Amino acid sequence: MGAEFVAALPMYDFPWTADAQDALWRALAGRLRQAGIAAPPALTRARPLEDLWRDPRLLFGQTCGYPYVTSLAEHVTLIATPSYDFEGCEGAYHCSLIIARRTDARGALHEFRGARAALNGQTSNSGMNLFRAAIAPFARRAPFFASVEVTRSHAASLSAVAAGRADIAAIDCVSFGLLRRARPDLTDAVAVFARSALSPGLPYIASASLSPGIVAEVRAALAETLSDPALAATRAALGLTGAIALRRADYEAIGAFEREAAELGYPELA
Repeated sequence: MGAEFVAALPMYDFPWTADAQDALWRALAGRLRQAGIAAPPALTRARPLEDLWRDPRLLFGQTCGYPYVTSLAEHVTLIATPSYDFEGCEGAYHCSLIIARRTDARGALHEFRGARAALNGQTSNSGMNLFRAAIAPFARRAPFFASVEVTRSHAASLSAVAAGRADIAAIDCVSFGLLRRARPDLTDAVAVFARSALSPGLPYIASASLSPGIVAEVRAALAETLSDPALAATRAALGLTGAIALRRADYEAIGAFEREAAELGYPELA
C-alpha cells in the first residue's frame, strides 16, 4: 500500500457539517483503499492551510481559487471542482453575495462609499478578490471604504455586519447557504443586495507530486462517491450536487479580476 497520504476538507468545515464531511471522506477513502491507495481513515484538521496545501502527501484537499492562482498552481493538481445547490452557484462556478444589515437603507454598491467593510481574509477570492472587482468601478482610483476589518472567516464577517461593527461584506455563496441553515440569527439580520461576477469555485486538489495514475483513481473514486445513492443525505447536508473537471486555464478568470481592478486604479480593497 505504501506510505499513508493526507486528506483534508477545510474550506466548508463548519461544526454542523463536520459529520457529513467525515462521512463523505470515509466513503471516498474506502474506494481508494480498494484500489490499493493508502487513503487515511480520517480527515486532517487544524493544520495551517498553506502547509496543508503544499504537503507532498496531499491525496485529497480543497483550496480557495485565489491562492490556487497566485501561489499554488505549480504545487498541486486539480482533481475537480464541486458544484453546489445554493443561491449564487451555477455548476462549478460561484459568486459572492454582497450583504448589508437588513435595516440599512442603502441598496446599491456606490452608496457604500465611506462605509466600514469586513472581509474574511486578504487571500480570499470571494471575500476579497471578487469584492474588490465589484467595488473597483466605483472607487475612482481612491480608497472607497472608511475602514476594512479582516475577520478571518465568513461567519465572522456576517457577525460583524449583523452586529453593526461593519456595514458591508462579500460572502461566498456556499458559505452563506450553509450558514443560513445553522445560523439564521446571522443571515436573517442581513440582506443580499448585490452579487459579484461568477468565478470558478473552490477546487478539490492533490499534490503535484502524485502520479497521474493516482490522480486518475482519485477522480474516479470521487465520481462514484458523488453519485452513490446511499450518500444522498450526506451530499444534501453539504449542498453538494456533483463535481466538474475544470482546467487550470479556467481559473485564469480569477487573476483577470485582480488585473482589471488594478487597471481601474483599485489594486487593494480599501
